[in-house]
Amino acid sequence: MSATTEMDPIKALWIERLSSALRTALACSVVGCTTLYGPAKLRHFLAYPAFSYVTAILIVSDATLGDSLRGCWHALYATVQVMIPCILSLHVIGPARFSSGLAAVAVAITTFMVALPESTPLMAKRIAFGQTVIVYVGAAIHGPEAGAVTHPIHVASSTALGALASVLAMLIPYPRLAYCKVRKTRRLYVENASERLNIYVEALTAQNKQAATDLLSRTKFLSLTGVKHLQTIKDNRGGMVCEKPQIGKLGPGENLQDIEILMKGVEIALDSCPSFPLGMIDEGIKQVLLDVKGKIGLKLQNAKCLAPLDATTAPEVKAGESYILSPKIGGATQAELPVFFFLYCLELLLREFPVAQNPECSSENTNKIDTRDVTSTRDEEKANLRKTWNFSTIKLPNMERWTFAIKSSLSLGFAVLLGLIFNKENGYWSGLIIATSFVTERQATFTVTNARGQGTAIGSVYGILCCFIFQRFVDLRFLPLLPWIIFTSFLRHSRMYGQAGGISAVTGALLILGRKNYGPPNEFAAARLVEACIGLICFIMVEILLRPARAATLAKTELAWSLSALRDFIDDISQLGAGQKSLLSSSIPALRRKHQEVKSRISKLEKFIAEAESEPNFWFLPFYGACYRRLLVSLRKMEHLLLFLAFEIETLSHVSDRLQVLISNIYLHPLGGEVGSSLNSIEELISIGSLTPLEKEMRKISISDHDDIELGKPSPSADVAFWTFSLDEEVENSIPQHSKEEAGDIEKHNGAQELKSRLILGIYSLEFCSTSLIKETREIEKHVKELVAWENPKRCHFDFSQKN
Repeated sequence: MSATTEMDPIKALWIERLSSALRTALACSVVGCTTLYGPAKLRHFLAYPAFSYVTAILIVSDATLGDSLRGCWHALYATVQVMIPCILSLHVIGPARFSSGLAAVAVAITTFMVALPESTPLMAKRIAFGQTVIVYVGAAIHGPEAGAVTHPIHVASSTALGALASVLAMLIPYPRLAYCKVRKTRRLYVENASERLNIYVEALTAQNKQAATDLLSRTKFLSLTGVKHLQTIKDNRGGMVCEKPQIGKLGPGENLQDIEILMKGVEIALDSCPSFPLGMIDEGIKQVLLDVKGKIGLKLQNAKCLAPLDATTAPEVKAGESYILSPKIGGATQAELPVFFFLYCLELLLREFPVAQNPECSSENTNKIDTRDVTSTRDEEKANLRKTWNFSTIKLPNMERWTFAIKSSLSLGFAVLLGLIFNKENGYWSGLIIATSFVTERQATFTVTNARGQGTAIGSVYGILCCFIFQRFVDLRFLPLLPWIIFTSFLRHSRMYGQAGGISAVTGALLILGRKNYGPPNEFAAARLVEACIGLICFIMVEILLRPARAATLAKTELAWSLSALRDFIDDISQLGAGQKSLLSSSIPALRRKHQEVKSRISKLEKFIAEAESEPNFWFLPFYGACYRRLLVSLRKMEHLLLFLAFEIETLSHVSDRLQVLISNIYLHPLGGEVGSSLNSIEELISIGSLTPLEKEMRKISISDHDDIELGKPSPSADVAFWTFSLDEEVENSIPQHSKEEAGDIEKHNGAQELKSRLILGIYSLEFCSTSLIKETREIEKHVKELVAWENPKRCHFDFSQKN
């Protein structure tokens, strides 16, 4: 990789963030110029410029034109949802009767009604929360002066200004289209995948271990970049639909997920190679690898556009090309299995097999592995989406929705009440500081709250300093806001402050420099800081009361659930190994659904680990993040291997039908007994909550040499020695024997050599995945023992010498 290529991602990142920062500054400039220097009649309706700034920042941050248009729709949706009940309540009760307590109750009830429906987008809920706070707190502050209709109209007008400013910022000086961004990102991803493929092939033919390691280390950054590109494409799909509804027919992410999964398979294969150079890589295979790499490169070039890969323009795969695999007759050694799996992934890349196929596809479509009916698949997906939408609109909210609604209601209610009691004139800010930052999922509460507090403080201090510097030029105070907006746009992407701290920092300065008639800046800043602290304290207290479980505890629980999902998946696969072939068509879709469940569990575990690492320990045992990260790597690898296993079973079934050969897959059956049992014991070990049940469970598994059997119980000072079910080496050695026998039978069979080569290659790939699963299970067992010993350092030790 050249120096220029290495600098391109950094340069592109700077350009992307600077562009977003300039457009944010433009949106705030539109709001500032309109509210400060606009016509008097217009400014009369824009009575809450602070909320105009907040709305613009919420919508325009890292957005495209499609995102801003969708944000305008969310703002309109929130306005209709909030203003109708607000106007009715103000008209019935009367603004003059709104005390601090009544305003807090009204905010809590309205917030609950907005937060509970699942169909309301999160952006609309945030805007609606802010509008609710301003309407009812304004009624409590101004009393009869706040009209029952005019006051909510002023709030709605201020919201509309922020939404329109965000759209203008996306149009000037040229439209920032999600379509263009996805098209560019797709092209970057394909170039990234091509570069990784070149390095992987070069690493496979490396002449020593050090050279291969150096090449693989170069792909680590490229792999992370590729995943970010895929996430960018996923995040911008909604904006694309708003810009061009017909763009959904093009499927901007089609095939890319398959490419990424196969790239991960190639990486796993190379990481599993015990030594270099590989003996089976001769000059003939090297030349074939170069040819295949070139053909795959041409296919990737066709994937740069938004249209799916077109078989009419991509190079055809001729009959006999799978001779490149040249499977070894008589069985492959353990050192050669990674190479066969590497070649298997290259063949899938060359033939465009849909590894990440939708698990909801029918069995009839699942059986067609050599073609892709893109139109029918999308029609089916749309039908499923419509079905899901219709069902979700009538079903009752689940516990997560109730928890979010209650949390939002109580937090805003108490924040408004205490804020009005402390300082009635500035009672808005205790509620607004948390109203526009709620999230439906868990977050690192203390870390995010700390970032918001620090952001508010530094933004307010910056505003006060600028007011002092420009005290003789009041009309120029808005100018220092522009560099601050740019700076905080970069601050939003920092590890220290994140989105919460960056938005709080820019808002803190905007509320001082972007408004008029709020009194002395230092007094306003001090009052707002106190109000912000009141709101954040209410948020933390309600969060602790409703979600008392620590992220570390949830991570440990989710680890057990992830192992349980893996065990169930492996049990189902082992049943296929000894099951009837007629059940295969109905079992494969179920396996794909199981894989989605495993993937979802591991993703949740990753989120809990990140949250636990960022949260303070207080008086608790420090979170062992390094061990959890190693466990996460093994779990991710097993998840990928299981996906390949399911796909290999499916493809082998169809190839064997064409060749009229019976494939037993009997060597998959031991996985359920050995790997499944080991995962089950590990899961039970993790699920133990305290030392007392730990001792009881360990005595059930084995009797410690330190225990006195005649006493019937261990000594209180004795250590707890335990072990988990070990994998039987005989079972592991039986897998190559079964694959060797089946490969020999296939080679003796009469039929096309290409099909026989593909079938034998698939069998060796199955063997690689099976043995790799056993190795990763051993790694998980080792890390779990380390984790339990970390949590019980004085009471536990491990005896690795015992046998089942």
